[in-house]
Amino acid sequence: MSRKWLIRLIVVLVIIAVIVITRPWYILDETEQAVILQLGKPIATVKESGLHFKLPYPIQVAYKFDKRLLEYDSPPEEVITEDKKTMVIDYYARWRIVDPLLFLQTVVSEARAMVRIDDIAYSELRTEIGKVELIDVVFKERGQIMEEVTAKTNLKAQDFGVEVVDVRIKRADLPPQNEEAVFQRMQTEREQQAQQYRSEGKEEATKIQAAADREKALILAEARREAQVIRGEGEAEALRIYAEAYNQDPEFFAFLRTMEMYEKSFSEKDTLILTPESEILNYLKTPKQPAAQD
Repeated sequence: MSRKWLIRLIVVLVIIAVIVITRPWYILDETEQAVILQLGKPIATVKESGLHFKLPYPIQVAYKFDKRLLEYDSPPEEVITEDKKTMVIDYYARWRIVDPLLFLQTVVSEARAMVRIDDIAYSELRTEIGKVELIDVVFKERGQIMEEVTAKTNLKAQDFGVEVVDVRIKRADLPPQNEEAVFQRMQTEREQQAQQYRSEGKEEATKIQAAADREKALILAEARREAQVIRGEGEAEALRIYAEAYNQDPEFFAFLRTMEMYEKSFSEKDTLILTPESEILNYLKTPKQPAAQD
């Protein structure tokens, strides 16, 4: 190889090396956005993906930032409710970079941005939880509380070119030293409430039993009255039938009644002392035979 060709090859390699080192281009994928600085001053914000060209380094520099939805997971923090109960709150925040230039000018990196978001979110969380009681945080108003925290955190985070989409509580616990006392108090309250329910139930049962007893007494009284009426009507009907039977054949009726009296009065264990003239013995006497005529 001649010296001339060697020089040309060296020049080409040097040019290629300079191009590679200065990188007069940059590539953005679908998840990235960039801010272009020229001699330290921002001149453009690029959000379109693809291949882009710029002046060689260090004249122009491209700073890339993620434009996806990011998540910050906070360590557990203590907060105090309105009723002076301490809670350990484990929460997270979802956020994204919406103004990369402002983001670069204020917080520079995602790590520093998450520190600022944590400060804001924790401050707003303490403020909102301090307005409500523990039971509201655990059960009633958590969704509304977190909506307020998200809105206020997002409003303040806009100063850093960040949009906070959501702040949510993953877990809300009591400090270990408070759990036993709270559980005992909750148990006592539930026992008092159960006792109240039992007392109210007994009172209601007494009322129902009294009403049932009154209804029973009324039904029995009405039944006895109707029974007496029916019995009286039956006895009157029986007397009427007896009277009719007696009028049809008084002698036979007297005989029948006497036989019934014999059946009820005479037995092997009974002893009756009667005079021969007693009317009870009328039907036991042998009728006298008429005297024979000559």
